Amino acid sequence: MIEELIVVEGKNDAHAVRRALGAVDILWTDGYGLTQEKLHFIAEAAQRRGVIVFTDPDSVGEQIRERISQRVPSAKHVYLAKKDARSKNDDDIGVENARPEDIRQAFNKIRSGSPESGQEKSGQKDIQMAQITFQANDLWEAGLVGSKDSNQRRLAVGKLLGIGDANGKQFLRRLNLFGITREEFAKAVKEARHGERS
Repeated sequence: MIEELIVVEGKNDAHAVRRALGAVDILWTDGYGLTQEKLHFIAEAAQRRGVIVFTDPDSVGEQIRERISQRVPSAKHVYLAKKDARSKNDDDIGVENARPEDIRQAFNKIRSGSPESGQEKSGQKDIQMAQITFQANDLWEAGLVGSKDSNQRRLAVGKLLGIGDANGKQFLRRLNLFGITREEFAKAVKEARHGERS
C-alpha cells in the first residue's frame, strides 16, 4: 500500500488512480488551480510522509509537476506514457483515460530526483549539479535521437524505465536526474528493440 500523498491534476484523475491502486490518499490541484495554500499543504505532507506527483503527460501536467518540484525537491515522480493516457477518440490526454493496469505499471516505477541534484527543475543548473552519466551521444547510438523512429523508441524506453515521454533533451535530463544506470538503460534499449521485432 502506498503511504505517500499522491498529487494529481483533477477529480477524475483521482478516481482513476483509486480504481487502480485502492484506498490511497490523493490531492488534486484543479489543473492550473494549484494555489499557494495547496503547495504549502503538499510541502508539509512531503515532510511528514512523502509525496508522489502523477500529472498528465502533456505540457500542462509538466508545468504543474515543475511547480511542485521547485517547492518540494524531495517529491517522487510517476510518469504515464501519452499513448496510455489517450481517450478512445484520441483527442484527450489525461490520467483519467488510463486503464488501471497501466496506472499500476507506472506506479511500479516510482522515481526520485537524484541526491546530487536535489530537485527536478528545468535549465542547466540541475544538469550541472547532477551526476552526468549520459551524454547526447548515448541517445544517438541507441537510436533514441536522429532517426525517423527515435520518438517511438524513446517512448518505449521511457515506459520501461518509468521516466515518461519526452523529447531528446528532456529524456537525457531525466536519465541523469533520476540516476538511471547504464545497465538499466542498456536493458531497456534491448527490450525496446526486441519489442520492435516481435
